[in-house]
Amino acid sequence: MTGIPSAFLIACAAAAVASVTASLSAPDLISALDALNATVGGRLQTAVPFERPCFSIYEGKEVGDDPAECSVVQGNYADPSFRVNRFAAYMTPLWETCQSANGSDGCVLDSDDPSNPLAYQGVDCRIGNIPPHYIEVSSVSDIQAALKFSKETGVRLTVKNKGHDYKGRSSGKDTLSLWTTGFGQLSHDAQFTPEGCSDGTHYDAITVGPSVITQDLYEFADKVNRTIIGGYHQTIGFSGGYIVGGGHSILSPVYGLAVDRVVQFKVVTPDGVFRTANKCQNQDLFFALRGGGGNAFGVVVESTHRTEPQLTLQVSSLKFTPAASDDLAQWFSLMVNNSLQWANEGWGGHIVGPTLIHVNPLINSTEAQRSMEPAADFIRAHNGTVDIEELPSWLAFFTKYVTFAEAGVGGESSPGTRLLPGRLFSTAEGRETLSSLIAATLAFSSPYIIVGTPWLFKEELGATSVTPAWRDAIWHFSIGAHFNYNSTLAERRAGYAQLEAHLQQFRAITPGSGAYFNEGDVYEPDHERAYWGDNYAKLLEVKKKYDPEGLLDCWQCVGWKGLNDPLYQCYIKL
Repeated sequence: MTGIPSAFLIACAAAAVASVTASLSAPDLISALDALNATVGGRLQTAVPFERPCFSIYEGKEVGDDPAECSVVQGNYADPSFRVNRFAAYMTPLWETCQSANGSDGCVLDSDDPSNPLAYQGVDCRIGNIPPHYIEVSSVSDIQAALKFSKETGVRLTVKNKGHDYKGRSSGKDTLSLWTTGFGQLSHDAQFTPEGCSDGTHYDAITVGPSVITQDLYEFADKVNRTIIGGYHQTIGFSGGYIVGGGHSILSPVYGLAVDRVVQFKVVTPDGVFRTANKCQNQDLFFALRGGGGNAFGVVVESTHRTEPQLTLQVSSLKFTPAASDDLAQWFSLMVNNSLQWANEGWGGHIVGPTLIHVNPLINSTEAQRSMEPAADFIRAHNGTVDIEELPSWLAFFTKYVTFAEAGVGGESSPGTRLLPGRLFSTAEGRETLSSLIAATLAFSSPYIIVGTPWLFKEELGATSVTPAWRDAIWHFSIGAHFNYNSTLAERRAGYAQLEAHLQQFRAITPGSGAYFNEGDVYEPDHERAYWGDNYAKLLEVKKKYDPEGLLDCWQCVGWKGLNDPLYQCYIKL
């Protein structure tokens, strides 16, 4: 498909990796890679940017384009189901590129118009921040072989599941990537007992591997008449970074975060040992995996989760088209003024610009109509549409709404977030402060608000490692910086700086709160406290226990080695 000789690809990749791997020359690295490939059964691959068919130049060499294949890529550029099956395709192409480069160091199309020839004609396609080699991982031994290879050669490792990564943790220039695409196990056990437990505890649970996407998981759960609490997108790898980072859901206000519901992990820790972690064994590791984030504590190959019975849901879908200049500001003020009541009633959902989609498993249809009346009246007064209905299951809701409302992919953007606590919504002064700040921010970015915090859920104290700020927050609030395919280094740096400046204002009105590890600001200040609060000290102890040599690292993860580490050469220094 690429039209590029494999020898050329391997040589380019090996030379690039060897340039930052002091212990090996390029020829020695090729030999080591050949040996690794034999160990993993021929599943070591050389990566090529998935947009490459549109470019006739690759890594400075004329290689020719492939118009037919390019047309396929262009037509599916914003399709998550297309991207998810291609290693070199990330949901946010920004992280396919080396953003710190003065010129272009990547291979992306114009996300606003993928057919724009200015993005690819006469342009040198470069591998950028995509790992030049990856293993299609399908067994524990594959992971162990990669860890051994990294330790012996000095080649750094990254881990990629489905590519829903807003902070570049699953990509990495000159790294060897573990693509966890071969763990598709999916099973239901109405009497699941965590391994090693003898206290009689059992759960109605679903066990899932990291390569299973949420769409398939929800369909499976529905077939066994159960509900699993998960994310708001078709192609999230449920048992990957989503769960380890915390995992919010619009059902979380009632049923908790994903980490509240996991009862067992199976993981290969950085020391190469395959371990089971639950409340009865490796309890410290179990704690760390329930919110510690990224690949810091190992590569998860399976997780098991408590389920709920089939749920009847009240659904509120509201939308309008702003006409006056202050319509959006008025809308967000209305959201601020009603969200505490809605949280207490059990609503969860998303507020994106002039739209609201919420669900509630606790109330009936009459109560739902009454609860949403202020918002519905506003929408009707602005000639919008109001749909408040009852649906028989989570899958029915997901199929009807989420597949059309989920966050887009293929765009050049980077979010920053803040958990907004209930105290901000509980006083007139707090509501006015928040409403005014949102109004002042609209010119920069329209907020993406996720009502997916565990507001009503009664957690087991000390069981998870996410920041305690999740527990008293009502909104997971997000704004973003947006870039173009041809943004210069100066423009990228300015965009991040502007995002940081706006986010700082939300931090200022929420002292002591935090942010979501999986969707936080790339340059989150004091990230240890923001993501984990008082849990960080314990997490760091666990990290040192299972990864004493610091073999696995990722951006702003537990035990992070810092911006100056070569692993982060493609991050911009602000």
